Amino acid sequence: MRKKRSWAEPFKIKVVELLKTTTREEREKAIKEAGFNTFLLKSDDVYIDLLTDSGTSAMSDVQWSSMMLGDEAYAGSKNFYSLEKTIQEYYSYKYLVPTHQGRGAEHILSQLMIKEGDYIPGNMYFTTTRLHQEKAGGNFVDVIVDEAHDPSSEFPWKGNVNISKLEKLINKVGADKVPYISYEGCVNMCGGQPFSMENIKELRKVCDKHDIAIMLDATRCAENAYFIKEKEKGYENKSVKEILYEICSYTDGCTMSAKKDSLVNIGGFFACNDEELYKKAQNMCVIFEGLHTYGGMAGRDMEALAQGIKESVMDEHQKARIGQTKYLGQNLLAEGIPIVVPCGGHAIFLDAKAFLPHLDQDDFPAQTLAAELYLESGIRAMERGNVSAGRDPETGKNRRPPLELVRLTLPRRVYTQAHMDVTTEAIVEVYKNRDKITGLKFEYEPEYLRFFQARFSKK
Repeated sequence: MRKKRSWAEPFKIKVVELLKTTTREEREKAIKEAGFNTFLLKSDDVYIDLLTDSGTSAMSDVQWSSMMLGDEAYAGSKNFYSLEKTIQEYYSYKYLVPTHQGRGAEHILSQLMIKEGDYIPGNMYFTTTRLHQEKAGGNFVDVIVDEAHDPSSEFPWKGNVNISKLEKLINKVGADKVPYISYEGCVNMCGGQPFSMENIKELRKVCDKHDIAIMLDATRCAENAYFIKEKEKGYENKSVKEILYEICSYTDGCTMSAKKDSLVNIGGFFACNDEELYKKAQNMCVIFEGLHTYGGMAGRDMEALAQGIKESVMDEHQKARIGQTKYLGQNLLAEGIPIVVPCGGHAIFLDAKAFLPHLDQDDFPAQTLAAELYLESGIRAMERGNVSAGRDPETGKNRRPPLELVRLTLPRRVYTQAHMDVTTEAIVEVYKNRDKITGLKFEYEPEYLRFFQARFSKK
């Protein structure tokens, strides 16, 4: 029998950044000073940084060359028109409003489309997205498939909307109270899980019937397109570029944090097909972001983004990107570590409830586990559970979401398979000593997006 051929990253390394290793004693001091919050650690104290894939990718030589083409004119930068043309070609939308990053686009969308008392259904919440919706007077409603809340379910399309849940909401509150559906690719909070093309086609029919817009969170839709190519019948011979364009063609607009799929360190955009909405978005951009032809981005960053979009849809890039994530996940599964399955796109998610079953959810097991992993190895991960979910605005109690996860987020084109092996070994060591781990309590809790700045102490 022929042995399965190995694969390698479709790039070679030209520049390196040296890493620092620390002692256990140094890490104990660092995590206490950070209030057991990995977001508050200094980068210098981190060995392998898996906190986020946002703005942490390695840019290519062509992207760095593009930076030299920056036109820093205040108005009408040529780089804006280059970016606009690229988005029209790859994402299908007619109109572009650049923003400083994704949450700038979320703010514009929410303020323009949501009225007080509206309901915004979505395929699971994302932290900043839901906050912007709530600040605009809206109510987020989760209409994702039930399998998304089960870490052990092998269902391949956990990012799908449950159409019955959506129609039930529409019938209950009325279509006029539903301005749009918020539809995220490779859903972050349930493990980087994709939606299927079949689901978005069905969703389009329902939304057309009720005259409801579909607004895409396109942040990781190039990755979602690769999953469709890999798993969905009829798409195996289509390119990631073709699939991504088709996804967007079924939607009315999008928000985008370009710091993920698009391989840049800063930037984002709002895009749509409705001219009237576009004009209003331009005006909002001028108030909160900058002139509508730069929106908080330098010209050089817009040019690097245009090139990054082109590289993001290369089939070999996505094969290696998602292949590395799968490699880490399969290694952990082989060691008996509880993770969200199937392996997602941008990260592997440890199931903290199964990892630390002796901790109550209000002991913040995911926050605890992220801190313990850092203590063991200097590897920085992040919490995606009770802390991220925040408090119920009516009861003031922690929301206690079904999923209590630690996200091991892989920056694009940054780490090698050896770094994944080291990560696996560190997690296995923490797992061996899991019964000795105790939970955390709040020392400081911000009002909004508490996971970024909260401080904890040991119980």
